[in-house]
Amino acid sequence: MKPSEVRDKTNQELTKMVVELEEEIFRLRFRKGAAQLKQTTNIRKTRRDLARAKTILRERELSAKGGA
Repeated sequence: MKPSEVRDKTNQELTKMVVELEEEIFRLRFRKGAAQLKQTTNIRKTRRDLARAKTILRERELSAKGGA
């Protein structure tokens, strides 16, 4: 997912996305541990999407407070 796509979402959508991505990472890690995951790169992609969403939420939080 591109950062521009994430920035277009509302705060509520981003919060929901964070929860879903955290659950997805858990499921992927569980499948990896059970040797059922063929593409381990999916874990990395999901973690990056999660980081993007959290970063944008944090940026919005700081700008709402009047920070830099």
